[in-house]
Amino acid sequence: MTLLRAFVLIVAGAGALTAASDATAAPNVPFGRLQFQPCTLTAPGQPVTVAARCTTLRVPEDRTQTRGRRIELAVAWVPSTARNPAPDPVFMLAGGPGQSALESYPLVAGSFRELQRQRHVILVDQRGTGRSHPLTCPATLDKALGSMVETPDPATARVMTQECLAELRDADPRYYTTNDYVADLETVREALGVELVNLVGVSYGTRVGLEYLRRHPRHVRAAVLDGVVPPTLILGAEHAVNLDAAVDAQFALCERDEACRARYGSPRARLDALLAQLRAQPREVSYHDPVTNELRQDTLTADAVAGVVRLHAYAPQLFAMLPMLLEAATEGRYDTLMAQARMVEQLVGEQIAVALQLSVACAEDAPWLQPNPADAGTLMGSEFTALMQAQCAVWPRGKVPADFHAPVTADRPVLLLSGEFDPVTPPRYGERVASELPRSRHLVLRGQGHGVMGVACGPRLVARFLANPEPARLDASCLDALGETPPFAGAYGWEP
Repeated sequence: MTLLRAFVLIVAGAGALTAASDATAAPNVPFGRLQFQPCTLTAPGQPVTVAARCTTLRVPEDRTQTRGRRIELAVAWVPSTARNPAPDPVFMLAGGPGQSALESYPLVAGSFRELQRQRHVILVDQRGTGRSHPLTCPATLDKALGSMVETPDPATARVMTQECLAELRDADPRYYTTNDYVADLETVREALGVELVNLVGVSYGTRVGLEYLRRHPRHVRAAVLDGVVPPTLILGAEHAVNLDAAVDAQFALCERDEACRARYGSPRARLDALLAQLRAQPREVSYHDPVTNELRQDTLTADAVAGVVRLHAYAPQLFAMLPMLLEAATEGRYDTLMAQARMVEQLVGEQIAVALQLSVACAEDAPWLQPNPADAGTLMGSEFTALMQAQCAVWPRGKVPADFHAPVTADRPVLLLSGEFDPVTPPRYGERVASELPRSRHLVLRGQGHGVMGVACGPRLVARFLANPEPARLDASCLDALGETPPFAGAYGWEP
């Protein structure tokens, strides 16, 4: 089961509204046909909240059946701070697949503050996540996470997937695909009574945004895609080689830095030696839980360390600590790495709806996923394809449109953002998509990882683009000041 980035955005749509901008100003506020009530958005395990207005909207689970099961979508409206907001809201599209938009938003709210000065932000939990008829199998997930992100063999993965499926009581997983989500977003737009929306998506949210742009181009005013997933890409086919390329590029920063090189030598060589050691003999480690601080004991494995490296590769600011952590581990001090592995485990359990992820992957990617000989010897290894095929052999498979993996060529203004060191959606993906969109511009942020909208002047840049969506005229010179994050040369951080 894949771990995809926790930083997420959603597609947002907003409309003209005369209600006050304070989310708690009125107990019941209309927006189109929907009635919203005050609510507080929270992120699991994080001390951040956002005042908003919330409602639900009932839609068919299977849109081909008029009398079939109906499910509720969770919708949140974060009001604009403008006196007269623009009539076209922002739909924020969350990542994963499997992340809740309503739970993700508090973590990225700062990136939307500039946008809120112009427009309302609308959040819709993708069906199967958060509060939108979630697909949950807690007993199976608890058992899976007990292994400290140890990769199961295909036979075990198949059994666990069957057990997860058996836990689902009132849902047909075939109807929880990207296109079902796009249809839900369009239903929300209609219910809000707005003609145009702006889309802001990160990671998997860019797949959603591009598919919405394909199906409903006349209702899209502009789009921002951060960490771009090309429609032509089979998710998972290049995960392993992309990760290794990003890891090697970031470790090279240490080898080029005099202080880092003098202390740590080659971090990649240290990592390879540690992985070989742990494959031969996993270590029992005592450590303090990174959340509760309770003293725990767990087994540190090569898979757990690879999971830590993968998580850190998403954010160069975190990755800068890895040479120091690897030095400690090679000297027999494993507790910090073990605590980091525990954090990875908790991120998977709290932020990703695994069953929804399977519904998306088994319909949209697994049928075309083929083993890649280049994956052998990488951090992720070559097991991903076998695991996905084992899981999808038993998971119900939804339908996708015949053109789902075709390029999107809609003539709408689109701003694409990539991080130089992105380990999952590298800049070449953004270049590919930009080449197919006639009114687009692709910006690569130097020294950054996955999900870059909130970096430096990013929020201001995105707000300027949505205020005047002319990609060629956007002044992006504020990004010139970005640089690479220097590696930690010791426990006190970077060299002065």
